[in-house]
Amino acid sequence: MRGQPTNSAAQPRFLMCRPRYYAVSYSINPWMDPQDWVAQGSDLGEAAHREWAALHAALVDKGATIECVDPKPDLPDLVFTANAAIVLDGKALLSRFRHPERKPEEPVFADALQAQAGLDAVETLPGDMIQEGAGDCIWDSYRGQFWMGCGPRSDRAAANVVADYFAVECVALELVDPSFYHLDTALCALPTGDVIYYPSAFSGEALRAIEERVEPAKRVALDNDEAAQFSANAVSFDHCLVLSSCTDAFRRKVEERGFTVLTTPLQAFLRSGGSACCLTLRLDHRS
Repeated sequence: MRGQPTNSAAQPRFLMCRPRYYAVSYSINPWMDPQDWVAQGSDLGEAAHREWAALHAALVDKGATIECVDPKPDLPDLVFTANAAIVLDGKALLSRFRHPERKPEEPVFADALQAQAGLDAVETLPGDMIQEGAGDCIWDSYRGQFWMGCGPRSDRAAANVVADYFAVECVALELVDPSFYHLDTALCALPTGDVIYYPSAFSGEALRAIEERVEPAKRVALDNDEAAQFSANAVSFDHCLVLSSCTDAFRRKVEERGFTVLTTPLQAFLRSGGSACCLTLRLDHRS
């Protein structure tokens, strides 16, 4: 029901994957520079392990339960579990990746989700349709709908499949900036109805769709610097927002809405164009 936040205080469950094999070994978005990664030797790999562990600890400290996918050699982006599937009401719709570098992740995520207690159904997308999981399809508990990014990574037609499968509205939003290729890099829906978003990431049609559904007082627009810090790529539950870093102005805006802001630096993962939200898949969302 609109206006009734769901699961904001419930103990959340997340799927994560330790970064044992994480590295920037190819480039499929503007953030990724494999040569720079190699040039810095083992330092970035060690930083990734520390940063992931700190995020894991922060979520557990806030009451979250974490399930883990076993890391696999040659799958460096398996750590970004938000791309595994869309999950709601005990049902999962598995992702299908656009880039061949990530396609080998699909059976690994499928096996991991089929083994999860609490998931009653795990289904695949029809035909050769592309949709890259919850990283490109964000549940808005306040409005009882999904926001789905389309264009760079997910097909617009997937919004209809998502709506039919989960029996909720799914609003497609076209992304137009290559640096903000997944929706979770440019939009975060809070359980209070506030929506954090980076206007420059969206087409005019997409911005109108956001403005039609989100009243002005509940819009938190990011500027260029805030977007580049991946301030929208945050994990929200129990009136806490967990993210890599943010400006003081952004922190004040979020705190004014009744949230505690918890920063846990994730600079090694920003090198792949990912951050806190990308590293987690919420398993217990309910409509």
